[in-house]
Amino acid sequence: MNEEQMEMLITQTINGAVATIPAYLEDIKQNQETLKVEDPKEFVYGMVMGMALGMSGALLSTQEEIPTMKEQMKVRDIIYKYIPEIREQIFS
Repeated sequence: MNEEQMEMLITQTINGAVATIPAYLEDIKQNQETLKVEDPKEFVYGMVMGMALGMSGALLSTQEEIPTMKEQMKVRDIIYKYIPEIREQIFS
């Protein structure tokens, strides 16, 4: 998989995770007594980042060879460039 394909898949993963934000915030609101989340927005931010990093890690693991540290760092850098957009979606 080339870098462009990898970035496209990561972007799709992030877009899918971002699309879940309103549903997660509403679910936390409705189940606050059970979940006992102190800051729903920070909690959802952690979930979205976890989804993005986890799914991207899973994507890397599908390659024939074990991903190099350089490939792992590239994936992280791609995800991190979306942090401002993710935070805006949650905290605005």
